[in-house]
Amino acid sequence: MLKIGEFSKLCQMTVKALRFYEKEGLLIPASVDEWTGYRLYTTDQLLTAARIKSYRQLDLSIDEIRAIFAGKDARAILEEKARQLRNQQKEIAVRLSIINHILEKDSMKYQVTVKEIPEHIVYCTEKRLSKYSDMMQVIPAIGAEVKLLNPNLSCTEPPYEFCEYPDGEYRESDVRIRHVEAVTGFGKESEDIKFKKLPAAKVLSIFHKGAYDEIGGAYAFIMKYAEENGYTAAGLSRECYIDGIWNKDSVDEWLTEIQLPIA
Repeated sequence: MLKIGEFSKLCQMTVKALRFYEKEGLLIPASVDEWTGYRLYTTDQLLTAARIKSYRQLDLSIDEIRAIFAGKDARAILEEKARQLRNQQKEIAVRLSIINHILEKDSMKYQVTVKEIPEHIVYCTEKRLSKYSDMMQVIPAIGAEVKLLNPNLSCTEPPYEFCEYPDGEYRESDVRIRHVEAVTGFGKESEDIKFKKLPAAKVLSIFHKGAYDEIGGAYAFIMKYAEENGYTAAGLSRECYIDGIWNKDSVDEWLTEIQLPIA
């Protein structure tokens, strides 16, 4: 029989750890001296200690180890742990990729995040504009028309509003835009204003600060980022206007979020 100190040295576990595993019912001493309270172990229990240590090194929880010792299929538990680790590996790879992009000299201007956009009820309007900048006058007019048709309808909190550009190419004029805004319910429609459910989506997100005519660099960056990190675009890019002409005096303070839906 081995005293706890001797057993600790042979199994390379601290006395504190052995007492913890005893408390959890995983490694109970073979006997306890009723007079001294010394805990005694058999050499066979070194194998049990080795199993516990190996499972802990695989990041199995106490409950998972207890289940294995109780007769549950160890293979099934290890397969589930492998699945969890593979998911963590993917998440770590994404974080490393983001860090690498941030550290690149030309990439410090933009930082990419992945967002989960929930399902929304939205109203949509499509317009033809002479030029892109005209949308800053058109969007408030659209909101006013929706309010006139639906005086009791509210926008969601937090708000979610964006524009898409369905044209298949850049256009100098005669620009087609689709304005979308999330609201609390379906409402009365008009010839231009339609309601629908916008499905939940996962998006890559970056923020562009400055004038809209400089936003092309942000689009180039997010597209390159998606390609280099194995993401597939799953829809049109969305421009969300956070700050602009309506609340900032300087174009340098305008803030636009670009969202790229991904598969």
